[in-house]
Amino acid sequence: MLSYFDLRKGIQFILEGQPYEVLEFHQMGKAQDVVVAKTKIKNLINGKVLSRNFHQNETFEEAEIQKMQAKFIYSHRGKFVFSKLGDASHRFELTQDQLQDSVKFLKPNLEVTILMFNEQIINIILPIKVELRVLEAPPSIRGNTAQGGTKPVIVETGATVNAPLFVETGDILEVNTETGGYVRRVQ
Repeated sequence: MLSYFDLRKGIQFILEGQPYEVLEFHQMGKAQDVVVAKTKIKNLINGKVLSRNFHQNETFEEAEIQKMQAKFIYSHRGKFVFSKLGDASHRFELTQDQLQDSVKFLKPNLEVTILMFNEQIINIILPIKVELRVLEAPPSIRGNTAQGGTKPVIVETGATVNAPLFVETGDILEVNTETGGYVRRVQ
């Protein structure tokens, strides 16, 4: 059992039957010496982030989240098919609702980490950086580079990334999957 004081950043616990992860933790004193933990927590199933206060007398069960390595194979009509890494015959599907924003950076053969809670797949963790080919990039306009501007480019997964003006169609970019931002040009 976890007390309210154990709810530090990165701790995973069960609240109302669902697994949550602590994103932020601040201890606050209130009137009459009541200590409160002000937290920001993320639901690991639906990805929603909540701000919530916890009191000294509250306890929580630690969430047992299993992790498994998998490979993304393909998508078809809103279904995304993965296989267990090293065992191509062990396949499973996830929907776009389950994956949320992660679908913007999924490309075939990308290795991901699968999160499981109570023997059910609840979400995936993408690598922090992925390499994606630029499919469409508007042309740069001469004289537009004095301030180091950016332009929106479309990468092979269909996501739009703001990249520097020198990026052209066919370039391979390294993209941060957490922020959706440009990191560097690989080629």
